[in-house]
Amino acid sequence: MAAFNKLGSLLRYSTLTSGAPASSSPALFNVARLMSTKLFVGGLSWGTDEQTLRQAFSNFGEVTEARIITDRDTGKSRGFGFVNFSNSDDAKAAMSQMDGQELEGRSVRVNFANDRPAGNRGGGGDGGFGGGGYGSGGYGGGGFGGGNQSYGSGGRQDTF
Repeated sequence: MAAFNKLGSLLRYSTLTSGAPASSSPALFNVARLMSTKLFVGGLSWGTDEQTLRQAFSNFGEVTEARIITDRDTGKSRGFGFVNFSNSDDAKAAMSQMDGQELEGRSVRVNFANDRPAGNRGGGGDGGFGGGGYGSGGYGGGGFGGGNQSYGSGGRQDTF
């Protein structure tokens, strides 16, 4: 399984760095996706747990992992998850037969999962509203050390 995922990643990377014509790139991406063993499952009921997800997809082959994505603050389901199969044929069969089917009262969407690029995965940055951090602008000048530093002095410079 890991070998197929690695091969797909290498194909995508080599396509992007080789300067191949754009018309040939989609074909290579489709080949890589067909070899994938990881499925995205969206539209899940908030009450669906990993055991239920695993059981629903185990009819199509050996499920190596079933994971529900949860909110990091509340711990509640975000309504989607991922299912990994031991081989790509089982994953393809599960995708074609489960997409649009009902699971715990909800119609689910099933697609091959897209690999997330390594490195920065979002978040962080300069903070909200174009500023934040330590003295880096934004509304009111930002965090510590920024903005109006004449607190309590009535706008005049304090002398020591």
